[in-house]
This record gives sequence, structure tokens and C-alpha cells, in this order.
Amino acid sequence: MQCPQCQVANLADALFCEECGTAFETACPQCGGANRPSAKFCRKCRAALTGAVAPEPPRPPAPAPHLVEKIRQSTATLAGERKQVTVFFADVQSSMELAEQLDPEAFSEIMQRFFAILAEAVERFEGFVDKFTGDGIMALFGAPIAHEDHAQRACWAALQARESVARYATEVKRAHGVGFSMRLGLHSGDVVVGNVGGSGDDLRMSYTAQGHTVGLAQRMETLASPDTCYLSGA
Repeated sequence: MQCPQCQVANLADALFCEECGTAFETACPQCGGANRPSAKFCRKCRAALTGAVAPEPPRPPAPAPHLVEKIRQSTATLAGERKQVTVFFADVQSSMELAEQLDPEAFSEIMQRFFAILAEAVERFEGFVDKFTGDGIMALFGAPIAHEDHAQRACWAALQARESVARYATEVKRAHGVGFSMRLGLHSGDVVVGNVGGSGDDLRMSYTAQGHTVGLAQRMETLASPDTCYLSGA
């Protein structure tokens, strides 16, 4: 490793220049992680290191226009109600490792497209994208839009999402040279649905489901192998 200060050649694993003492790594002010002096963003937490403005974190797309009014009407009448639903979780496998391999802007673009693919699959079968989990989503089938066949709709959505993400992974590999895969988990059961924080116009942030069913669905996702969907017996 060549010292950027005095140009002396050092061993590859050197942390400081043996000639002038210049540090080859700088600490992130946010998380304390070590980074190269030339790095603009922390490789651990993505905090800006050089005064640069970090890109906006990826966010899920807004609900499809044809579903907005159905969702709005349903959320107004279902607050605090006990419902039988299917909860759908999906996330990127090893997202932190993927983020470390990519430029922050590239990672954000990849995730934005991933969210759009998931939302398209969920909303095609009139599911509701309930929550953005950072590297995935939580969705509901059977609330706020009621469907007797909510479990089947969730399975159809999972199959479409899996197929679409598999095709997208080929694009990511070709464009960025990294692997891309996801996990899916489904579970059906009773939840209490209603508005939690936010305003009545904030469909994604205010309406949600709570209960043991949600935790079991997330557990199914955690147990799933890459590019597969795990289902509970229910």
C-alpha cells in the first residue's frame, strides 16, 4: 500500500505508514467503523464521511391508484377490528453484505426496483403493503380489503414476486456483478388491525396489523432459504 502523504510503499495490511505515520483508515463519526481515507461514505452504516450528502434511503412506491380509494374506505371502518388475514414478509438475503459491495447510489436504485417488484405482485392480488422494513416489506391479504381467499392471493403474489425477482437478479448480476436473492414467508391467523401513529392520509405508515400472527409470518421468512417461500401449516 502506497502512503498518500509521503508515497512510501507499505505492507498490504498496514494501518499506518511506517515512514510518516499517516493513518490508512479513518473512523466513521456515526458508527466508528474503519474506512479508507478516500471513502465518501461509511462501508458499515453509509454515513457521509467527507461532507457529501448521503442518498435518500429507498422507500416503497405509493399504492396503485385503483386501490387507493378501496384502502381508504376500508381503513376508516376497520380500525381496531379483529381480522383473519395472511401476512406476507419478503426481504433481500444478506442485504448488509450486498450494500458493502456496492456504491450507495447503486444499492439504493437496486432496492427501489426491488420494492416496486414486490408492490406490483402484492397489489395485483389486492394485498396491502403495510410496512417498509429497510430491506423488504410486510404486506397483508384480507385487510384492509376483505377477501375470503386471502391465503390463496398471498401465495399467488409470492409466486409472482419470486419469479419477477429471479429475472431481476439476472439484470443485477449483469450490471453490477453481484448476486441478488430474497426470502419470503407467509402465515395466516388472527390479527388486530387499525391505525397506529401517522395521519389518516398516510396509508402506509398509519394502518397496520398487530399480534402473534405477524411474528410467525416474519419467522417463516427468517427460516426461508434464498429464493424460496416458507409457509406455516395455517
